[in-house]
Amino acid sequence: MAQLLRGSAFITGAGSGMVTPCTPLPWNEQSQTSFKNEIVSKLANVEILLLEVDITSESSVDQALQTAAATFGRVDYAVNNAGISGPFAPTEHVAFSEWRRLLDVNLDGTWRCQRAELQQMMKQDLQEAGGVIVNVASILGLVGASSQTPAAAYSASKHALMGLTKTDARYYAKQGIRINAICPGQAAQHRDGIYQLTHDSYIETPLLRNLDDAMRQRLISRIPANRLGKPEEVGNAIVFLASHLSAFMYGQGLVVDGGQTCG
Repeated sequence: MAQLLRGSAFITGAGSGMVTPCTPLPWNEQSQTSFKNEIVSKLANVEILLLEVDITSESSVDQALQTAAATFGRVDYAVNNAGISGPFAPTEHVAFSEWRRLLDVNLDGTWRCQRAELQQMMKQDLQEAGGVIVNVASILGLVGASSQTPAAAYSASKHALMGLTKTDARYYAKQGIRINAICPGQAAQHRDGIYQLTHDSYIETPLLRNLDDAMRQRLISRIPANRLGKPEEVGNAIVFLASHLSAFMYGQGLVVDGGQTCG
C-alpha cells in the first residue's frame, strides 16, 4: 500500500501504537537503528529521519517540521498519531490535572502539529501536488465509551479531534489540502505495568498478544468480524486516506473496527 504514496511524510508517534506494529521504543541510538532497519527491510527506496518530538511543546513541534522540510525539501503528507490513553475512571473520580494532561496531548498536541503542518504546506506549490493530513482519532471520537471502561476524557479528546479535522478540512480544501481522520478500534495500552483494555474493538499490537487465551477469546467474541484487527490494516487505511484513491474525501472519519460500531 505504501507504494501508492510519493513524496515525504511527517509522522508523529511512529515508534509505537497502531501505525507501526512494534512496542514502544526507548530513545537511543540502538533502537533508532533497529527501527530504521525494520522499515527499510519492508520498503525499498525509503529515506528515514527520526526526530524526538514533544507535541506538548510548540517550539519542539515547529522545530521538527522545519527540520523535516529542510531535509526532504517539502512535507507532502502528515499523520498525527501521537497520543495517550486514560484515565479510566468515572468523571467524578478524575483529577483536573489528569483531564488537562490528556487533552494537552491528544487535542492540543495534535492541533500544534496540524498548525505547523498547514503552515509548511501553505508555503509549498500545492497546484502540482496538494498536501494531505491524516489524524488518528478513535471509534470513541464517534461514540461514547462504555460504562465498563469509562473514559470520558479520552472520548472527549477524540470527539474534539474530529471537530478539528472536519472544520479545517472545510477551510483548507479550496487551498489544495485534504484533511481526514481514521477511527480505529483501540489496542491494549501499557500504563504503569498494567494492560488497560479501553474499548470494545481491538487491534492486535504486540501488547495485546500478551493477554491469555481466555481474555483474547472474550475480546474476539465482541467483534462482528470474529477476529482482532491487525496494525497493518490500520496502516493501510491511513495510506488510502493519504493517497489519490481518496481524492474526493474531506473531513471524514474512516472507521476500522471490525464492525463493532455498526449498530
